[in-house]
Amino acid sequence: MLGKIIEINENIVSVKLNDKVTNSLINSYVAFQDKKLIVGEIINLENDILYVNLVGEIKDDKFVYGITTKPSGNANIYLIDESKVSHILSQEPVIGKSVFLGYSPIYENVKIHFDLNNFFSSHFAILGGTGSGKSWGVAKIIQNIFEAGGSKIPYKASIFMFDTYGEYHNAFREIDKINPYISYKSYTTNLESNEEILKIPPYLLDVDDLAILLNATNPEQLQVLEKALKLVNIFKQEGENILKIKNDIIARAILDILLSGRPSVQVRDQIFSILAFYKTEELSLETMITQPGYNRALKHCLIIDADGKLREMELLTDFFTKFLIENKGQEEIRNNVIYSLEDLENAIDFALISEGMLKSEKVYDTNNLLKVRIHNLVTNYYKSYFEYQEYVTKEQYVNSLLMKNNRKAQIVNFNINYVDDRFAKTIVKIISKMLFDVLKNYKPRGGYPMHIVLEEAHRYVQNDGDVDLLGYNIFERISKEGRKYGILLGLISQRPSELSETSLSQSNNFLIFKMAHPKDLDYIKNLIPFMTNEISKRLQVIQPGYCYAFGPAFRLPTIVKIDKPNPTPESNNVDISSTWFVDVNTPVTNPQTPSNLNNTGQIESII
Repeated sequence: MLGKIIEINENIVSVKLNDKVTNSLINSYVAFQDKKLIVGEIINLENDILYVNLVGEIKDDKFVYGITTKPSGNANIYLIDESKVSHILSQEPVIGKSVFLGYSPIYENVKIHFDLNNFFSSHFAILGGTGSGKSWGVAKIIQNIFEAGGSKIPYKASIFMFDTYGEYHNAFREIDKINPYISYKSYTTNLESNEEILKIPPYLLDVDDLAILLNATNPEQLQVLEKALKLVNIFKQEGENILKIKNDIIARAILDILLSGRPSVQVRDQIFSILAFYKTEELSLETMITQPGYNRALKHCLIIDADGKLREMELLTDFFTKFLIENKGQEEIRNNVIYSLEDLENAIDFALISEGMLKSEKVYDTNNLLKVRIHNLVTNYYKSYFEYQEYVTKEQYVNSLLMKNNRKAQIVNFNINYVDDRFAKTIVKIISKMLFDVLKNYKPRGGYPMHIVLEEAHRYVQNDGDVDLLGYNIFERISKEGRKYGILLGLISQRPSELSETSLSQSNNFLIFKMAHPKDLDYIKNLIPFMTNEISKRLQVIQPGYCYAFGPAFRLPTIVKIDKPNPTPESNNVDISSTWFVDVNTPVTNPQTPSNLNNTGQIESII
């Protein structure tokens, strides 16, 4: 027997050792043999007294985390043999049921597996400071899932990775050579790359997407965007009834201007502006207006007389009134119309006019930013990401993301390294929302699960203004509702304190690597029920590649050493010693370094 119980204080049992111990017992597991078989972890050894944290019980030869009773003072105490400790630390290794995570650093030969279903059927978070091994851990877990042998293949898995720095391409690009049934697909935001460029059909964007894309901040702006979406669908269609609707929309906008009371010069210029962009075969600046005795083009009726008045005001008012219709035939307007960002810009311009922007300074001040932002987007190279030439539904678009060479891809990587943070956040939100929308309507519910894995998640999953404007934040909504639809989040972050508390609190499983920032440590300590003061202290000093695993997918909170993935993601630190120092006696061939040094040590060429 190892020793005798001398005190039980809450969950900590103090044990006086029978003999001196030469080997370290810290983090080893002991059993208390009593009416029940209770398991504890040694957390400290001081003056021949072991301090043991009770962690669970053995029932029917199976380990159960948590205790219902405490051992009595007469319980027999013994160290658990390494051959048996795997039943405490690890799920049973079964292909399709569990995933290999790594090794116990305390029991070197003990492999630790986690329950696949419990881990991936809920949201999870992988946290740790820079250089702690997060990227390696993510890569190794996914490699272990898809490299497993046997007849069961995770063919229907769908993992969408938003790769902030383009790190993961190297880790997964040849995974099909290891498992020929598995396919990896990558998209890039590098417009000069030979890889497939990420494209989003602009006609699939709804009002909320546009609000995010154009950084809307006011509910009145949502009305403009909603009207613009209706208008762009109308103006991109043809047909007799559509023509009448177009004429009605143009006529109403112009009548509002004619009756606005503004100076005649301004009224004339605004009418010219509208009809220059928005015209039909029946209504344009060249439309002939028939009067008794002669015909005139509409533009010739916009003459201002010597008194500064629009001479043909009554004529123009009567002319445009003829185009008004009571029933616009909205039921005949199709929504499956292809349009570009330029079309959307024109529709927003016209929506602003029809909302009275030209008549009201308040309306102008509130909504002009939309006009400026859509124009900046159209004239920026970012518009390339919205150039989509064929019509697809949301379901077809999501399906296309998952298809590679007529086969399903299980891992889809979006390299968003080549756009700025704000635009990257927009892309991540829009695509995540599309996945949520598609799965929300999928039958049977939850029958086609998808995982969104966010590297540097604190950049995207934030407490931003979406809730105030739209009534929800897409990541918080996925966090709260996604499990029932099969849309699940994997949050990878070095700054958990900057993450949305709602999203992080909905995560069930955690892998936490070395973390030193006190604010982050306090944040996760208050958020994760299994975190103790002892573990919090250890997280500050554990080595890179080691992590603490928490959650229902694991038998109990435990420290794990994760193997180096093969191949690794490109997440290594820059090698200063090899890039700084140049041998002056050796010709330099690397075009990224100085090509030569002259005899005074001055650099003659940088590139």
